[in-house]
Amino acid sequence: MSPAPPTVLVIDDEPQIHRFLGPALDAAGYAPLRADNAREGLRLAASRGPACILLDLGLPDMDGKELLERLRVFSQVPVIVISARDREAEKIAALDAGADDYVEKPFGLAELLARLRAATRRALMAEAPSPIVVTGPLKVDLERRLLHVAGGEIAVTPREWELLAVLARNLGKVVTRQRMLTEVWGPAHVEDSQYLRVYVGQLRQKLGEAARLLRTEPGVGYRLLDEA
Repeated sequence: MSPAPPTVLVIDDEPQIHRFLGPALDAAGYAPLRADNAREGLRLAASRGPACILLDLGLPDMDGKELLERLRVFSQVPVIVISARDREAEKIAALDAGADDYVEKPFGLAELLARLRAATRRALMAEAPSPIVVTGPLKVDLERRLLHVAGGEIAVTPREWELLAVLARNLGKVVTRQRMLTEVWGPAHVEDSQYLRVYVGQLRQKLGEAARLLRTEPGVGYRLLDEA
């Protein structure tokens, strides 16, 4: 007997989104689950244990960021925000509230499915974490604090290593500037974005061909791409 397809919970109050995503998710090998409001979404998230959640922020009964905060009390399921809100502050707030990724409406189906595959893959990796993160030509050994690009070892400063380690532990996921600054420099430096620009620039120079994997998310933060 073949295993049941992974369930994707879509929490959105727009019927056309469900009409579009339902068949698309089914064709891609997922089992779509529909919720038209936040309360129903939280109930299904708790009772059905989906593999991933696609969440609209503009719900009729509760703001999506509040839903995220409530969800994270009992679940670490990957959440991809799909929203027409394109302001940087909204993206940052959603990511800091516990979202794993953010896709703006209107979105391309191919991009959304790629983000969905990456989010579910990260969730599986989190269940059996490895001290070695590999993406493209880049290998980050978190336990031994070693960095290799295409098989050759690269020397980085302690601060550059800390930045890369934060991104590697969140492979494929957007990490906000505030979070990176807090984890690497401490909460007193949460507004010192120039630190990030300088050190990320230095790190990119040292990464060489792997620098393309260190993606800037304008106005939000950075992402280390998950490249199989």
